[in-house]
Amino acid sequence: MRIIFTEDYQQMSKKAADIVVSQIILKPDSVLGLATGSTPLGMYKQIVNTYKEGHIDFNEVTTFNLDEYYGLDKTNNQSYYYYMLENFFKNININMERVNIPNGTADDIEKECLDYERKIRNCGGIDLQVLGIGRNGHIGFNEPDLKFEALTHIVELDQQTIKDNSRFFDTIEDVPTKAISMGIKTIMRARKIVLLASGEEKADAIHGAIYGKITPELPASVLQLHPDVVFIVDKEAGSRLDLEKIQEEFL
Repeated sequence: MRIIFTEDYQQMSKKAADIVVSQIILKPDSVLGLATGSTPLGMYKQIVNTYKEGHIDFNEVTTFNLDEYYGLDKTNNQSYYYYMLENFFKNININMERVNIPNGTADDIEKECLDYERKIRNCGGIDLQVLGIGRNGHIGFNEPDLKFEALTHIVELDQQTIKDNSRFFDTIEDVPTKAISMGIKTIMRARKIVLLASGEEKADAIHGAIYGKITPELPASVLQLHPDVVFIVDKEAGSRLDLEKIQEEFL
């Protein structure tokens, strides 16, 4: 485990973008696992800027998104398909046939989950997985108490997650209560993981993920078992961490 402290959100985004860009430069046909939400927006902006400067090519890159709301059509402006298209994909030269996002309106959701896992395996697995973290420690939409052995599956969203996501909708009643998400087992199979965290509201989850007991009650704690994981946290998200102790143990 490696932990990178940054002064603010902008620096956190730049550090994360540098890792993703380096991955693609070193392996042009990389398979990326991508996250949504407010946290990675700055990272995507930085990557797009690097692309526009001519330093990176996405033509051979394949992507798999962590999750999608159940019941939202991809044209809905709150779907994660729409989010990825507007904030990232339409601004780079990626081949959209290499873009994979769960279909939240599939007729057979169980089959959709199985097919998603098969696609990941057929691509040789994920080289670099980007994660955010919820206040309750969820990664992807893997809420507390879900089994670590879960693969891509349908999830009942925690009330805290629904509340947190309601800022993106007109009312809290509009927030979907279910989602399709990569499971913990799927995430842990990625060869490298980068987790981003910004803001004081994430401080408890980050502290628990790094120092807490490994338990499904705090899903991100399982990352302690991954052989190549990087936490990039800004000053507020890392406010409960002891920098000197971190330097001794993890750097």
